Amino acid sequence: MGTLNALIALIQRTLNEWRAPGASDLVFDARNAALLAVTLFVIVTALALTWRSLRGRLPGRTAIAVPAILPRVRQSPLTFIRHLPFALFALGLPFFCLALADPYEALSAQQVSHPGRRIAVIMDASLSMLSPFSGQQLKTQSDTAFSNTMAAAEYFVRMRMKGKYRDLIALEQFGNEAYVITPFTTDYENLLLSLKMISDVNEWQRFPDQGTIIMKAIDEGVDLFQAFDFLKSSGNIMVIFSDGQDNNVQIGDMTLDQVLKKAVDHKVPVYMIRTAYARGLFDVIPDQVWKKAIDATGGRFYPAANQETILQAIKEIDAAATGRVDVREYSVRQPRYARFALIAVLLWTLAAGMQMSLRMFRTFP
Repeated sequence: MGTLNALIALIQRTLNEWRAPGASDLVFDARNAALLAVTLFVIVTALALTWRSLRGRLPGRTAIAVPAILPRVRQSPLTFIRHLPFALFALGLPFFCLALADPYEALSAQQVSHPGRRIAVIMDASLSMLSPFSGQQLKTQSDTAFSNTMAAAEYFVRMRMKGKYRDLIALEQFGNEAYVITPFTTDYENLLLSLKMISDVNEWQRFPDQGTIIMKAIDEGVDLFQAFDFLKSSGNIMVIFSDGQDNNVQIGDMTLDQVLKKAVDHKVPVYMIRTAYARGLFDVIPDQVWKKAIDATGGRFYPAANQETILQAIKEIDAAATGRVDVREYSVRQPRYARFALIAVLLWTLAAGMQMSLRMFRTFP
């Protein structure tokens, strides 16, 4: 059964190749070998026909004496059908030669769908993230909220990597302003490298903005989805790791309600893990603002008082972040011989089946 399923899957993939660009976009890497094979086949065929013609008819061996035949014998109009297996065999030869020429596409693109989400991971790099935070479950560089959130973000990314998902993940860092560190990508190793770089204490000390303005992080996150033309697609979420020490509900002409409306209108739920050691819900004053704001987007606010609650929040977000994403994948030197080989095999198999199963086809022109 496994072999049959693998064969069916192979045929399906081969049939899907016909949706790719036509033969004019193919490069034939082994065309000389195919031309040589065609030349040899033509020579062998010509020699066989010549030998058969020169051989002629041998009396007593190629002719059979039979009684007198009636002068009027109607020839069936379907006698040509006996040559059908040979015609199918001959029809398969050009496709075999095309497959033998090893065609490929120098650059190919295809639209594929994978289980996953488009996730913007947003990290708080403000000065208040130096507050104490300790635990044994996460491997951290120091007992601070900053190190714990960085370790938690890495844990979240690795969890998504180990699952069945192929997410498009972006990394953003914010303080008074928000900055895109890594745009949306499926290169998770590069993403993890970026996380390690911004989690370095020396690198963090050079971060220019030491304040905490969460609404700017959310606004920049929505703009990032818009920059990649993802806002019209479903499956977008933001995950914020922050200590939540922010009472700002208006910056200049921009209000928190406007930012939230922007996220809600484009169906981008926000999940926020608020890290404050040994502090439950509403033990941090801004919790009243951010719980209401985050819940309004369709996401969830997690007051994380220890590493256990951080890990539990990550597991819940991972369980909620289900769906499918459509991505356009590009590949270099994509083989395309299978489509031609499949046609040749099918034609030859059909010809062999007809000749072996029905007596009327057991002839050769």
